[in-house]
Amino acid sequence: GGPRPHACGDCGKSFRESATLRRHQRIHTGEKPYGCPECGRSFRASSTLVIHRRLHTGEKPYGCPGCPRRF
Repeated sequence: GGPRPHACGDCGKSFRESATLRRHQRIHTGEKPYGCPECGRSFRASSTLVIHRRLHTGEKPYGCPGCPRRF
């Protein structure tokens, strides 16, 4: 892996990038800055909000290669 110079002051886990450390620290702080405008549920990571919003839009971006079903 490479050097991991960004260490969490709470648990000691280390990360390569400072942005990854900041996202990790939300586990300890409980911060969930990404809120769903549809239902108000909040998430620690924007990527989790993107996945959640598919519940409201009905988007199913993944197709099964063996059948016509989408997920």
